Amino acid sequence: MRYGYRGIHILLRREGWEVNAKRVYRLYVEEGLQIRNKRPKRKVAAKLREDRKPAAAPNDIWAMDFLSDQLFDGTKIRVLTIVDTFLQISPAIDVRPRYTGAGVVRTLENVTRDYGCPRSIRVDQGPEFISKDLDLWAYMNGMILDFSRPGKPTDNAFAEAFNGKVRAECIDQNWFLSIDDARLKCEAYRHEYNNDRPHSSIGNKTPIEFMKSIRATCHRVA
Repeated sequence: MRYGYRGIHILLRREGWEVNAKRVYRLYVEEGLQIRNKRPKRKVAAKLREDRKPAAAPNDIWAMDFLSDQLFDGTKIRVLTIVDTFLQISPAIDVRPRYTGAGVVRTLENVTRDYGCPRSIRVDQGPEFISKDLDLWAYMNGMILDFSRPGKPTDNAFAEAFNGKVRAECIDQNWFLSIDDARLKCEAYRHEYNNDRPHSSIGNKTPIEFMKSIRATCHRVA
C-alpha cells in the first residue's frame, strides 16, 4: 500500500510483466493509491553532522533505533530495528515487551553470528544505548558506538527513514494479537524487505541481491 508507482513498476517488471511506467501510473491513479506527501513543518533545512562519512562497505556502519507500539489489548511492545547503511539490509527487527541494555546486547549477539560485526553503530541517546552492558559489549568486540547529538534525530537519519518504512508498511498495516504474532509479522516484513523489495539507491536490486553482487565482485578481485 505504501509503494509509489515507480516501485510497483519495478516489482512488476521483475516478475515478468511487460508493462511501461505510464500504464502503471494511470492504473495507480485510477485506484486512488497516491500517497500525499506532507510538507515538513520546519523552516530551516536539516544539516547532517559534518564529521560523519557515509558507509563505504558492508558492515561499515549499522544504524539502530526503537519503535513503540501495542498489541490488540493495549499491551505495550518495543521494536528494535537494525539496518546496514551500505547494503540497506536489515539484520533484525526484534519485538519484545520491554527492552534494556542487556536485551540489546542479546539481540546483537544473535545477529552478528549471521551477519558479522559492524565497525560502528549509530544510535541515539536512549537509556538502552547508553547502558554499561552495551558499552562493554561494543568495547569487547572492537565496535564504536556513534551517538547522535541530543535533540538531533537527523544525526541518525538512516535509522529514522528505515523506521518510517517499518511503521508505515508493517506496524500500521497489522493487528498484533500477541508478542509471538508481532514477531512473526515483523520477521515476515524483514524477509520481504531484504529479499523481495528493490531499492533505487542500489540499482533497483534487493538488499540480498546487492550483498551477493558485492561478494561476487570481491571474489573476482581476489
